[in-house]
Amino acid sequence: MNNAIAAATLAALLLFATNAGAQAYPSKPIRLVTGAVGGANDLVARVLAQGLTRSLGQPLVVDNRASGNIPAQIVANAPPDGYTLLVQASTFWIGSLIQRTPYDPIRDFAPISFLVKAPNVLVVHPSVPAKTVRELIELAKARPGELNYASGPLASSPHIAGELFKSMAGVNIVRIAYNGTGPALNALLGAHVQLSFPAASAAMPHAVAGRLRALAVTSLEPSRLAAGVPTLAESGLPGFESSSTQGAFAPARTPPAVVARLNQEIVRFLNLPDVQAKLLSAGMETAPGTPEALTSLVKSEMARIGKLVREAGLAAQP
Repeated sequence: MNNAIAAATLAALLLFATNAGAQAYPSKPIRLVTGAVGGANDLVARVLAQGLTRSLGQPLVVDNRASGNIPAQIVANAPPDGYTLLVQASTFWIGSLIQRTPYDPIRDFAPISFLVKAPNVLVVHPSVPAKTVRELIELAKARPGELNYASGPLASSPHIAGELFKSMAGVNIVRIAYNGTGPALNALLGAHVQLSFPAASAAMPHAVAGRLRALAVTSLEPSRLAAGVPTLAESGLPGFESSSTQGAFAPARTPPAVVARLNQEIVRFLNLPDVQAKLLSAGMETAPGTPEALTSLVKSEMARIGKLVREAGLAAQP
């Protein structure tokens, strides 16, 4: 009986301590670790920092690091107290499928919320005779290995979209890698390659101007970022889905009450109409949700894209 009373007392004390800690959080500035200045991750981090500084009552400071594994590695190794967070795109977890990373995207992080998504658009140079996805597939099958597609770095969303297209369409098109998505788009505009999968925000102005031809958007549902453009899923490749997504993460073992507080504030902020409009004008659709939803997204994408990586032999050699 005494042991039972002692155990109940300890549990009550732990619950009280957890609640008290959550109520006191945050009591100092919060660091948002993200990629290089000027990128999409940086933009989202700065929008979040501005909005959450007011609601949390403590400054959120954006800590820009070089692209690659560095931001995630910093957060994975940080104390799990809610004062060092990660804002990063899906390359953070998809990249771990292609090359060795100093972190495990599932084991080393506590998901907070899905933030935004940005679909890609399959565009071709006007010199390519295909006017639809089906015509492009027919052309590629008639000329195996002759059509080139431009992509940015390894595991970037244009790269994954291109490889998924190859796999699902059963075509042999050749990837031409560039240091960034900007050079890749310039190569397509200059007719050095025949097609690409740039972000909708980058592709659509050129499509509207007639410099490129937009055939389909890579999101599962039609996107406001590519108005009037059909999806690949409805254009002959059922189930096709590939977009750049961004999420907020804390180190693993961060107290659930702290994660819940951060999630509540992020969801509230990203659901504000003016915030949604601001991010949409930058080429991103807001999509906040629960930590469980982000966990499910990461796991399902790693399973789906992991299969593609294995079948296509995309993994870098150790």
